[in-house]
Amino acid sequence: MRIVIIGGGVMGLATAWQLTRRGERPVVLERFGRGHHEGASHGETRNYNNAYTDAHYLDLLALAREGWDALGDVDGEPLLRRHGLVSHGPVSHDPRPSLGAVPGAGAGPGVGAGVGAGSALAAIGERLAERGIPAELLSGAEASRRWPGMRFDDVVLHSPDAGVARAAATLRELERRIVSAGGDVRWHTRVRGLSPVADGVDIVTDAGAVRADVAVVTAGAWTAGVLGAGRDLGIPLPPLRVTEETPAHFATRMPGPWPSFNHFVAPGTQPANVYGMPTPGEGVKVGFHGIGDEVDPDARPHLPVRQRELREYVREWFPGLDPDSAVPISCTYTSTPDEAFVLDRVGPVVVGAGFSGQGFKFAPGVGATLAALVIDPAARAAPAFRLR
Repeated sequence: MRIVIIGGGVMGLATAWQLTRRGERPVVLERFGRGHHEGASHGETRNYNNAYTDAHYLDLLALAREGWDALGDVDGEPLLRRHGLVSHGPVSHDPRPSLGAVPGAGAGPGVGAGVGAGSALAAIGERLAERGIPAELLSGAEASRRWPGMRFDDVVLHSPDAGVARAAATLRELERRIVSAGGDVRWHTRVRGLSPVADGVDIVTDAGAVRADVAVVTAGAWTAGVLGAGRDLGIPLPPLRVTEETPAHFATRMPGPWPSFNHFVAPGTQPANVYGMPTPGEGVKVGFHGIGDEVDPDARPHLPVRQRELREYVREWFPGLDPDSAVPISCTYTSTPDEAFVLDRVGPVVVGAGFSGQGFKFAPGVGATLAALVIDPAARAAPAFRLR
């Protein structure tokens, strides 16, 4: 086989689709079945959040947008629902790229320590405007008039070009396009490890070994296990921390409109920053970002945590939601120490990993980047995404 992709979540499927657009016929190996809930790609929606300042994320977002536009409508509706995104709160207090919103917010370009929330949000708006992405600053009072189901204390950044990605529909469409182009997606095919050989790499599965010219590892929470089981791969993978995160859907008390949202909070006022989005038929999803317990992905408890705090948060900040209607859901984050993605190649192995709870919206761009690394061994992702 020429190209084998290990992991059939959104990143693996997006990579396979992008490879088919380049004339390849990749094979995707996924250990679980179609539509499984063991990883990070399931569910009906994911936040399409464009509130970034770093150029490498904005570049990747633009590349992803090209892919989303190419995927077009599915079942009569675009895969991106652009109902807008509102971001509010003291951005300058967050030293990490939490929510995937402002990587390096405590000391990043244009957002220095001690900068007020309005100035920090204005900096995000300026970066978006430079890319031709509409954004506007609103007072808290004006934002509350537009979105009466939410409460705002201070300045709000609104980007009408954001919203949600239809996650489950995206997975189905990517698989359909891969297969129709001559590729293959093999469910229930577990990969145990990789071994380099003179002309490529041997991929050890439960059913035996498969040889490929190039292997792409997009195995999410199982990435370290797959790569660690190989011999002499020489891949300097950073530590990958796997956590179980448990946001919840809340029933609405009023019809909306409901945007997607980021709420940056001062330390000590909430367990973590908050994100969320409307999910038709399920309510409004609300979750704390990146505070789940570290887990073994093969022994994940699927137990909700911090639900009392989440209900109290909703009670305080969402007059349009019923705080006692929470329906918890579970997913994994696989995070690098600095929450930067890993998009790189070592020999015959391409790695896409560490999407840190912010990756889904970037999937078509990640797929295009990894596909380029497969096709051209001399290709490189942005320096921030390379293995160190």
